[in-house]
Amino acid sequence: MTEVHNHVLRRCQSWLASLDTQESLGLALALLTAALTFYWKARGSPNIVAPLETHKTTPLTEKKLDNEYEKYRRIREHRIRTRGEGVIRVLPDNPGLVKSGADAVIEMLHELAEYLPRRFPTTFEIERHSPDRAFSHPGWDGMPPVKSIRILPLGCSYDLPLDVSDGENAAVRALEIAALLVQEDLALMIEGTDGRYYFQAGAITVAGFWRIQDKIGLPLDEIHTSGDVPRYKDKLQLSMERFFQRLAVDKPVARNNYFFQVVKPSCAEDEVDPEELGWAESSHGPEDAFVHAHPAHQPTRPTPTPATVRLRTERQTLRRLARSGAIVFTIRTYMTPIERLSKEPGVARRLASALRGWGEDIGAYKGKPGGGWWDVVLDYLDQVVDEEAGNDKEDDIKKMETYPF
Repeated sequence: MTEVHNHVLRRCQSWLASLDTQESLGLALALLTAALTFYWKARGSPNIVAPLETHKTTPLTEKKLDNEYEKYRRIREHRIRTRGEGVIRVLPDNPGLVKSGADAVIEMLHELAEYLPRRFPTTFEIERHSPDRAFSHPGWDGMPPVKSIRILPLGCSYDLPLDVSDGENAAVRALEIAALLVQEDLALMIEGTDGRYYFQAGAITVAGFWRIQDKIGLPLDEIHTSGDVPRYKDKLQLSMERFFQRLAVDKPVARNNYFFQVVKPSCAEDEVDPEELGWAESSHGPEDAFVHAHPAHQPTRPTPTPATVRLRTERQTLRRLARSGAIVFTIRTYMTPIERLSKEPGVARRLASALRGWGEDIGAYKGKPGGGWWDVVLDYLDQVVDEEAGNDKEDDIKKMETYPF
């Protein structure tokens, strides 16, 4: 089965790498998640959502841009402007326990500024400091550090702080810039004197279901237990802590996660964030009334239909920064309508099978009991499966060279 798993990963990675940067990757990531979920079910472990089931990535595949870049940036910019510390935070030192995340934020921003124009030269352009100056932290290849970065299609540019003393609130400014350069949410984990990793800085703008103010400053284990992650304490905590401690600078990793989300009908569109990417108010109520991972009052949810249910897929990466040793945890979210997803041959059957394999704890964590979407999604997927069988597509699906895609 490991051979099957590796084959699926190779197929997925090859396919993802071949996509043009202007082509939407949401469906691609949704299909990748479905493939890996099917692998776990085939192993006889349908109830496992494995936070440590990762695959190695490379710097050239860590960040991805697509044709939703401007839309995501507009949403992120709006939330930074309107929510401030509700989405962007940099904690100071906690004496005797853990350092501030400020230095790591500056380092991360300069890493992004070096990488992005190399990976996307038609989208980003940089200007460097004069080589006549001496710098404590030079740029890549011994060049002077980046002075400013410009997003060419949008015509906007940002001056990068050199260090935490470079102007007022340098680390917060650096984190805001980083959050507007990429589509990922960014969390920086700093190792404390007790060997645990603490969430010391972050730009969490489009998490949808959780708020930075409820997690910032917590160690890794409490972040997961406060979010009721199934089986974390008894099966995952020790291996997760070891994984963080052993993560090498040159070996970033990636994993995928998924949920279902009901959005408002198109007739109720909000011009900034109609899909509720930033905050899932339809299912979780007002953001400011959200208390300890639960709505203060049960919101009135829109009636789920196949047209209003989204597969919310997260591509998560972990990478250690060389200078500070901090670990950057990135979360790129994709919202894919299930009606679009089900048009891929064979996917509806696999997704329905994966859903039916959820245990009670996994189902509770992913919103099955009170979300209202469970029966709607399964009935719809079963209908698509029946239609594929009626159209004699099943044999063709199995013979496809790119199966399960």
